[in-house]
Amino acid sequence: MFLFLLVQQPFPGFNHLVTYRSYAVDKELVIKSSPSEVEIALLEGGKLVEIHRQKTNNHSTVGDIFLACTKKLMPGLNAGFMDIGHRKDAFLHYTDLGPQIKSLIKYTQQVMRGTYSQPLLEHFTLEPDNPKTGKIDQVFEKNSHVLVQVLKEPISTKGPRLSCEITLPGRYVVLTPFSDIVAVSKKISSNEERKRLKVLVESIKPKNFGVIVRTAAEGKKVADLHNDIRELEEKWKSIFHQLKQTKSPDKILSEIDKTSSMLRDILNDNFNRITIDDKDLYQSIREYLTTIAPDKVKIVHQYKGNRPVFDHFDINRQIKASFGKTSTMSSGAYIVIEHTEAMHVIDVNSGPKMQRKDQEEAALAVNLEAAEEIARQLRLRDIGGLIVIDFIDMRSAENKNSLFTKMRDFMEGDRAQHTILPLSKFGLMQITRQRTRPEVNIDTTESCPACQGTGKVNASILVIDNIQRDIEYIIQSRPQSGIRLEVNQFVYAYLTCGFFSQRIKWFFKYKKWIRIKSNSDFHLFEFKFYDESEDEIRLS
Repeated sequence: MFLFLLVQQPFPGFNHLVTYRSYAVDKELVIKSSPSEVEIALLEGGKLVEIHRQKTNNHSTVGDIFLACTKKLMPGLNAGFMDIGHRKDAFLHYTDLGPQIKSLIKYTQQVMRGTYSQPLLEHFTLEPDNPKTGKIDQVFEKNSHVLVQVLKEPISTKGPRLSCEITLPGRYVVLTPFSDIVAVSKKISSNEERKRLKVLVESIKPKNFGVIVRTAAEGKKVADLHNDIRELEEKWKSIFHQLKQTKSPDKILSEIDKTSSMLRDILNDNFNRITIDDKDLYQSIREYLTTIAPDKVKIVHQYKGNRPVFDHFDINRQIKASFGKTSTMSSGAYIVIEHTEAMHVIDVNSGPKMQRKDQEEAALAVNLEAAEEIARQLRLRDIGGLIVIDFIDMRSAENKNSLFTKMRDFMEGDRAQHTILPLSKFGLMQITRQRTRPEVNIDTTESCPACQGTGKVNASILVIDNIQRDIEYIIQSRPQSGIRLEVNQFVYAYLTCGFFSQRIKWFFKYKKWIRIKSNSDFHLFEFKFYDESEDEIRLS
């Protein structure tokens, strides 16, 4: 993919023409593992663009294949609710049945009854395609069984969304049963390469299986494609054997874990490093890469530093800076992200540094910088559905078109399906983006250390009494120990100011000189004691 960088005169002003340059961006995957969760951060050019969190006990993943049972048909919605063994029934709409639904139902029933005994489909007779316009109660009966695939994870109060168009994704191809169509990714632009790949795949694909050739297959040899197809055939065989043994709604085939699926989908020549802090996961990833991309095994590294891996790569700081209602950019401009029930609304603001001179150029510069940040935020937060962006008003039609073009460029690296519309006459841009899982929402706020989040603190006049009470306890319990007190800078000024300061009073009262140090990181009521060895004296 390519990243377009904003080049402009330093503030103040946006007085020079904005130009862009493009270059290949290095990608880096940083993986943090714990007993309960795996966190995956994708960095592009050192900037955080995606964050994924997967619970180790999470059993609902997009791509999993289930044996489903029809629980309720809703002709008014032209949809049905399917039991797949989860707490909530899953939703299946007629438009997600696919043209091969009759063949899929026939195959499911014959395998479960034992009347079809071949693992692959070379002896299976395909049924006619299902019409695009029809009713779901004409396809299913209540309590009938069919293979389904999870299309979207449960979101809010909704259960999973299902599809009957089964796909088995590999590194270079996607296998689609009950079809003979061979399609090539539109991102492969060369007509000669598209023809080459199509001819190769048609010669090696199994009967009654369609194949979608992925972008990663560009330039690959027939042996690479053949091995990929053979691995997917083995997956289909495991579905066959599992289906023979299963009589009730249950999982038939699990999609690979989130880490491996990301590697499978996004690994390319621009990937230059994968860092993992867990030894077992490190070995697992190396073994997986050995099967899909042996030349990339050398980029896998195990992190052995003393600091947490997300701190070492500055990921925690980027998370803190990127999530929240407002995201500020390097120029001082900022965007405000609001979530409503129906859509996400993003407002672009120039900030205090924008000058009124050359207002059109300034507005364009801010909008272009904001567009790049918005594209990153959509990926980072995995925002789906309808997004409406209120850019700064521009008069020039050329500038509006330039903003629309650059927004498409910035969104090019987004793997989620999306549609971008040009600016409306009100200066609004509308984007729809595929939603497959709940939005990533990380709370970056912290409880106030002074009030512990209550909004109230003890009376400030009592802080000196609390310090003095602790000094008396320390002197009584360890009379030979030296004492150093560390306090907030304002408390320090109060304790040390004047000829007859509070510290002098303590000296006459306790016959012990107490060293006092200011710490600007302490809140007003925070204080600590240390002995002569600089070890903290803990009183609780």
